[in-house]
Order: sequence, then C-alpha cells, then structure tokens
Amino acid sequence: MQVQTQGLIIKEQTVGESDRLVTVLTKDEGVVRAFARRAKNLKDSKNAATGLLCYSRLKLSKGKGAYNINEAFPLEVFFDLRKDVTALALAQYFCQLAAELVPEGVESGEYLRLVLNALHFLCRGTRPQPVLKAIVELRMLSEAGYMPSLAYCAQCGAYESERMYFKINRGTLYCKECYLDNGDPCASLSPAALTAMRHIVLADFERIFSFSVSPGAQQELSAAAEAYTVHILQKRPKTLDFYYSLL
Repeated sequence: MQVQTQGLIIKEQTVGESDRLVTVLTKDEGVVRAFARRAKNLKDSKNAATGLLCYSRLKLSKGKGAYNINEAFPLEVFFDLRKDVTALALAQYFCQLAAELVPEGVESGEYLRLVLNALHFLCRGTRPQPVLKAIVELRMLSEAGYMPSLAYCAQCGAYESERMYFKINRGTLYCKECYLDNGDPCASLSPAALTAMRHIVLADFERIFSFSVSPGAQQELSAAAEAYTVHILQKRPKTLDFYYSLL
C-alpha cells in the first residue's frame, strides 16, 4: 500500500551504515516509524528530507512493523532552530509530546499544524517560550482527548473569582470559596492566566497563538500546563528536563 503525505521527522536513529529509522508525525497516518534506506548517503535525495525536525513531502509503503520511505522531498528544515540551543531543546520536547500522544493510523493534521506553527514561532523568537510550551501542551492534550474542564467552578459554577484553583489530577477548576486543600496537586491561577488557558483549549485554531500575558501570568500558565501534562503522561519527559537544564 502506497501513501502520499506530509510529515515532520520527530525522531531519528542510524541503522547500519547508511539507513535511518525515523519517527514521523504525518498529516494522514498519525505517528509512524519508517525506514529510509540509504538516507545517510549525501547523494541520496532522502538525506536532507529525513533529518530531525525536517518537514517533508513523503511517499510511504507499509512494511512489516514499520513503513518504508520510498521518496522524500524537504518542505521546511527549520535551520534557525540550530541558532538557539534552548529553542532547539524545546522543539525536541514538542516532538516527544507528539510521539507520546498521537496514535498511528489516524488523521492528524491538527497535531501537525500545531507543532509546525510552534516551530515557526520558535525560529522567529516572536513568542515567549513559556507561552509556546503551554500552548503545545494544552492544545495537544485537548486534541488527544484530555481537555481540562476550565469553563467554570466544578462546585458552584462560578466563571471566575479573584483566584481560581486548577486541580491537576482531576483537570477541574475551583473558585476561591469552593477550593478545599485536601493534598491534591493544585495550580493557583490569576484571572489572566485562566483566560489564557481557556483561550488555548477552546479558541479556533487560527487564534490560539494570538494572545499575550504578563510575565507573572506566563509563569502561572506554564506551571499549570506543565503539571497537567506530566500527570497525563504519568512521567516527566527527559526532553523537558534537558530544556530546563539550559535555562
């Protein structure tokens, strides 16, 4: 079976002397593993198109346990990420999130679009990295079926209060009057941080990157999104720790 699609290389490893085994976030087939034969050969057309963080047009065929990349043409290679080691590390974290959350064999254009847009903003440096991180985390979790319940207080239905409290292990929101500290992990949110979280999970895709928050609200937003992501994954990604080691 032949498949033509577009995809972002989110992981690569060398197999033998000249082949690559890559993990690809594709538009039409979800996250797949694929062999790129002779891709390490500089003269092969697949060399540039199957490198890490390369967005390419691909022609795939289904093999036993993995796909084969028969043809590959690079569409975007994100060279500017190599100029900023923290941006590159954050991009690799986004790739790991996709590998963890996107299944194989599903239409996944929204996931791909999300990561590609985030990589473009990372290259340009026009959005704060903590905000980009929170956008990718919360929107990807929402697309994967883990959208947090942020519309109103789970107890009384209040839309907002001076402080709202997001219970990480439940994905639910409580106002200041209803919040009970029973030891559950919790993130305290200002109105600005909560508005940003609601925007990320509920806004049309074309608008999810179109907002700004103060540095204080950025910190609250980033901490809440990260804690919820780690809870859903049931582990702390190594790429996340590596990113923080560079700050």
